Amino acid sequence: MINPMQQVVIATRSRSSDAVITALQDAGVLHLKPITGGPLNTGSLTEGAAQSRREDERLLARADSTIAELGSYRPAPAPLPDPGQWGEIVERAAQPVSALARGRQEMQADADAEQAYGDAVRALARMAGELDRSRRLSLLPFLLQPSDNIAELDAALREALPERYALATETVGQNRVGLIVSLTRERDDARAALGKVRLGELRLPGRFDNMPLGDAAAEMDRIKRDSAGRQGQLNTERDALARQHGPALYAVRDALKDRVAVHDVRAVSARGKYSLVMQGFVPVDRVPALTSALGKFGDAVSYEMHPVDELHDDAVPVQLKNSDYVSRFSVVMGLLSLPKYGTFDPTWVIAIFFPLFFGIIIADIAYGLMFLFFGLWLLGKAKRGEGWDLSFFGAYVPPATLSNLGYVVNVMASWCIAWGFLTGEFFGTLLEHMHFFYINPDLLNNLWSWTGVTFVPEPEGKYYGLIPILFPRLETSYFSNVALVFALLFGILQVLWGWGIRIQQGVKHKDPVHTWEGIALFGGVLALIMLAFATQAGKDFGQFTNFANPLIIVMYIGFALFLIGWIRVIKQYPLLPIELLSQGGAVVSYARIFAVGLVSAILARLSTDLGWSLYENIGVLGIILGLIVGIALHFFVLALTLIGHIVQPIRLQMVEFLNPTGFNTETSPAYNPLRRLSPTTDSSGQVK
Repeated sequence: MINPMQQVVIATRSRSSDAVITALQDAGVLHLKPITGGPLNTGSLTEGAAQSRREDERLLARADSTIAELGSYRPAPAPLPDPGQWGEIVERAAQPVSALARGRQEMQADADAEQAYGDAVRALARMAGELDRSRRLSLLPFLLQPSDNIAELDAALREALPERYALATETVGQNRVGLIVSLTRERDDARAALGKVRLGELRLPGRFDNMPLGDAAAEMDRIKRDSAGRQGQLNTERDALARQHGPALYAVRDALKDRVAVHDVRAVSARGKYSLVMQGFVPVDRVPALTSALGKFGDAVSYEMHPVDELHDDAVPVQLKNSDYVSRFSVVMGLLSLPKYGTFDPTWVIAIFFPLFFGIIIADIAYGLMFLFFGLWLLGKAKRGEGWDLSFFGAYVPPATLSNLGYVVNVMASWCIAWGFLTGEFFGTLLEHMHFFYINPDLLNNLWSWTGVTFVPEPEGKYYGLIPILFPRLETSYFSNVALVFALLFGILQVLWGWGIRIQQGVKHKDPVHTWEGIALFGGVLALIMLAFATQAGKDFGQFTNFANPLIIVMYIGFALFLIGWIRVIKQYPLLPIELLSQGGAVVSYARIFAVGLVSAILARLSTDLGWSLYENIGVLGIILGLIVGIALHFFVLALTLIGHIVQPIRLQMVEFLNPTGFNTETSPAYNPLRRLSPTTDSSGQVK
């Protein structure tokens, strides 16, 4: 749910403003809103305050850049040094860290140059021999693509420098490098001949540009030989600097952020010679913390609270407040924008349907167990306070996020395992081959005969085992229609639900346009659904006059609601009938749950069947080959399809369900209260 907010206006004396802002930082509940327009307005800070702000921001930027160059994560909290020493502490850390960073950049530049040009330079050095040290001769290296013709270059050189040049080439990788030797005074003529055949001189980067080829090759050999050791040495030096300066640097950086935040509060507040006025928002359940923080100032502070205007104020921040289970899915909600204040929070819907849809798509016990082990591994790292360093993606997952991610993966795995028991799948049909799961014709007919499906046993079929399969999605010859309609039922539920939310929000906000739009499309989609069921997907249009069929009555009521709603909003939405067809397609989109899952199951079955056939045809050796082939194919199939299995359930929630609610058209800022980063101190100077 969206946590309800109160708007608050706070007025205080200028001489008390620093203490009041600091108290608000300690409380950590007030989301500030700039004062613009009206009789109260913000303005530029005065000269003294502006200079203080610039100095604090400069020092903060220096501390931030130094921490970034250290590349260290936040260490254990350290005592906050005296404010008079902050500049000295930052500079004492910044100077060696900057020097180290320059060394790392130079080393990386050398390593990149060696990787890009090393083989070519070595080949050129071999061709040049001692000629690169001659004063009378000039060397002109160049690079040849596979399509370049060396004969054209040779002809151009004979024309420009008859009998006064040498030309040599050598293959390096997929290309060739070449070297032209000419008299020093004729170097420009050789370069012109090179340009005549659309080739350019090979110039080495940075400090290698003016080196003789032999020296450049020797230097690149040294870089290749020593780069790993040098990298380790620089990392060791950086770690030592992080241990030495990191705790104090983080403490000063946090304190500087708090000080800059005070300047920021002043900048967005209305200021006079003797007073300062702030405005903002506070969650209803955090009001006591705000009143407690301000109460100690007595008459020096005045404040007033009133309900927010959710219809006209777009600046009301959003804080989502849900149960522990639902809150864990914040890692999924991070892919979406926040809802607009006063509307619908879909987090709990996603927390239910996303893992459910994922489980229906995978529906394999073995795959579910693999996800479960992965989720438990993530939870184990989070419990130990460890993050996950995904340096190859340039990302780091902190322990708190890792805990939520592990929890979500475990929920997804649980649904996979549960649906795997219903479909009888374990690495596809492995346990069905072993007669752990089996098809029970009588049971299936008792369960599904009401849908018109009849299972006819094959004469040579082996229908025995331990656990009967209740949802045989792999039996496409007779069960595919049932599985497809089952998936579409989720679409019927969520699309109608989405337009129902649209109606509810329109009524709540007294918005007749969105209300009638919701009524029109709710009725229209309902009518299309009834039309599909009543006519058996268009096979029996004679049902249109069968008023004894309640589906037909509901269909006509739905079309009537659509026409009435469209007439009411035809000026705003003249193409609403086209949108109705689009919403019918949104319902059909839920067939992805069936289709994507069936493709995954078929690939898993083929992988297992191939391995099993090797066992049946070869014997003991076939068991080994079957295991190797089957496991390899299963991992390949899972890796190939996993992204789609995750993306499809998210897409159904983000697009098909949330579009009708209006969620994707409006948003509100995130609740970001003013809070202290550095530790507070009591009157005796002790850190709390």
